[in-house]
Amino acid sequence: MFPEITVADLGEKIKSDEKFILLDVREPDELALVKINDSRLESLPMSRLAREGVDALSEAARSQEIPVYVMCHHGSRSMQVTGWLAQQGYKNVVNVSGGIDAYARKVDPSIGFY
Repeated sequence: MFPEITVADLGEKIKSDEKFILLDVREPDELALVKINDSRLESLPMSRLAREGVDALSEAARSQEIPVYVMCHHGSRSMQVTGWLAQQGYKNVVNVSGGIDAYARKVDPSIGFY
């Protein structure tokens, strides 16, 4: 099992000035439907991460200086990415349990669903 954060806790962090990266690993067509509008959001489709490995991560994410919260639609892909990054030696990666679907249902329904 890897570290997880609830969508409620993520919602509180988004309201704060805390430094973190919200790494959304959904594909571009999914991002076009629903996304969290926050300057800390970085989109990195899982397909690109699979092709390019850790080189696909932003410099900030690779630095491991701030937490990286990994999100997908329901939490399965983000759990895989969190586990994979942990295997690569990343210690500051956390899965967003339930993904953007749970975030929309429990924190901010205005972003929509798909």
